[in-house]
Amino acid sequence: MSPSIFLLSALAAFAPLSFAAKPSAGDPCAAIAGQTFVLPADALACLKSFPFNETLRQNVLTDNIARVFDFYTFEDYYLNSPPPFQESTANIRAGLAKINTTKYATDYDFNWDLYNFITQLNDGHTRWFPDCYTSFQNLLPAPVVTLEVDGVQAVYITPDLVDLVELVGTNYTDLITIDWQRLAGAKVVEIEGQDPYAYVDFIAKTVSGNYLDHGVRVNSVFSSYRLSGDAYSQRFGDLAGPTGVAQTSLTFKLIIVNSTKVETVTVPYIASFIGTPFTDQASYWTNNCAANANTNGVDLKVNAAKLSGNVVPEARRQPKANIIDKSNSSAVGLPPQFEPTLPTIGTDASGIMHSYILPGNETGVMFIGSFEGDFDGFQTDTASAISAFQAAGVTKLIIDLSNNGGGFVCLGQFLHQYLAGTNFGYPGFQSSARANPLAQKIVASDIELGLNAQFSFYTADNWAFLNGTQMLADYNYMTPDAPIVVNGKVDANSQRFHDTCELTFDVPIPATPPFDLKNVAIVTNGNCASTCAMFSTLMFERHQTKTAVFGGKPFENVEYKGMAGNQVLEWTDLDTEVKTANLKDDPLAPADLLVSGDMRHNWRTAWSFFNEQEPIAYVSEQVPKLRFPYTKDTYNNPQNLWLFAEKTLFA
Repeated sequence: MSPSIFLLSALAAFAPLSFAAKPSAGDPCAAIAGQTFVLPADALACLKSFPFNETLRQNVLTDNIARVFDFYTFEDYYLNSPPPFQESTANIRAGLAKINTTKYATDYDFNWDLYNFITQLNDGHTRWFPDCYTSFQNLLPAPVVTLEVDGVQAVYITPDLVDLVELVGTNYTDLITIDWQRLAGAKVVEIEGQDPYAYVDFIAKTVSGNYLDHGVRVNSVFSSYRLSGDAYSQRFGDLAGPTGVAQTSLTFKLIIVNSTKVETVTVPYIASFIGTPFTDQASYWTNNCAANANTNGVDLKVNAAKLSGNVVPEARRQPKANIIDKSNSSAVGLPPQFEPTLPTIGTDASGIMHSYILPGNETGVMFIGSFEGDFDGFQTDTASAISAFQAAGVTKLIIDLSNNGGGFVCLGQFLHQYLAGTNFGYPGFQSSARANPLAQKIVASDIELGLNAQFSFYTADNWAFLNGTQMLADYNYMTPDAPIVVNGKVDANSQRFHDTCELTFDVPIPATPPFDLKNVAIVTNGNCASTCAMFSTLMFERHQTKTAVFGGKPFENVEYKGMAGNQVLEWTDLDTEVKTANLKDDPLAPADLLVSGDMRHNWRTAWSFFNEQEPIAYVSEQVPKLRFPYTKDTYNNPQNLWLFAEKTLFA
């Protein structure tokens, strides 16, 4: 079926919704229109008002997502994930086939089943985000934390509950039907009839996603501090702040502060709308569900010709490796009394890094919220902070990577090289891409069309040979391929290559380390993904950097890094590669989406320096790190945590 006929077929199924002149009295979407906060049941009534449509299922599942998985580097690893990541085991093709034959009543039921299946692969690089059904975030006015109190670790309602929840606003708190303020700091005895840590495990297994390691996902369940952009924020956590409206309430058994009595309290979720405004069912579909101008990719050759009359895009595109945390769309500030009181030092050009000098002028702190933001500004901020540290006589450095979701691949390599010095050599990992038949066709077509890195991530001039020599754009690194065997399956991979990040560095890098690397330490809650995970792995594998992990369940391991790929392609990126290579009509090419959504995937593998036959994502590196529980003084107070780390890590 041609794309135009396909589109007409899909739209025809929803024509009554798309062209409704005005909402009817029974329109469940009109009932919640214009409201930022609504009851989850009311939101779900709107979401479930769109009937299941087979044409859309085949477009999303068979013609798009199943073909995107052909490019997914870790597919065969999931057949039998190695220890300690056994929980992240799945037969991806069998799972997709099951969803393709399941009977669904609504479009929501289909998409939410698919969303959960791909989320539970526990790879934040590889997710299905249907905008229609991820436009709400549930917020429970009782986030939980794990704390050590009097030498014993347990689960508590976050002690700063009142200050935190009030930051959400009265439109939120006015909908809460219980006396939620009295729950602050309560010790949790049970959640939904289970031991609290058992229920946290359940959420980590079924809701959190993003990270292979179960221990890292456990920390994601709890509330924690972070930088959201350049602002301090307190994340509600995956128990109290999940995407979607799957639950309406949560029942706790707990002991209120200054009491010894165990009581049962049912706490209601309130749904926060983070999508595009609407007025009724028809406009909800149009504004949040239907494909739009940004849903699918473009042919960059055509775009460049329209812009400039020739085929020269503005600049080489930067590779990214990150996760998407929907909670950033409605980020809640950190109660201001818990923000650092120390003056910031250096510049703030990137908007994602804050740097400080701790009392005594011996230790500097760089809190890096992500590797996104202003690419050149990050380099400027790094150099400025380290220059200020040196001018003040600082000899020790703490890098806080808590809740760092990754970002530009080259910024991770820049920070590593700035700390290690240019004399160290190549600052990254060996890398490769999956060499499926369509990928091989893309590289061959790019060469035939005379394209380069300004147009495509696939062209060879993005990379260097392992001896450091940059490849030419017309080199075909897919032929011959370099097959690997994973779980008994032979999988075609490209030849190995290095990144060429140094070509995009604008700030001079010192030849030698600005600090003795023995005096550099990393603190994290393990929620350190993608570029962040590659940076922290480089620091350990190449320099044995001290790494302290905070939080997690008592007596259970937490990896110091989250999911570590080497580059992520959003659906629009992959579709752009296909269209720019003139291959959209190829029978292997994924179809344009008819709905607004993103099937992102891990497109490149980073291979461990310790063993270049293993992806760093599957290398468990628990031995070198230090583990500390959070306390009432450190779980939401970064400055207190840094002072503790200075005293403990540099003793």
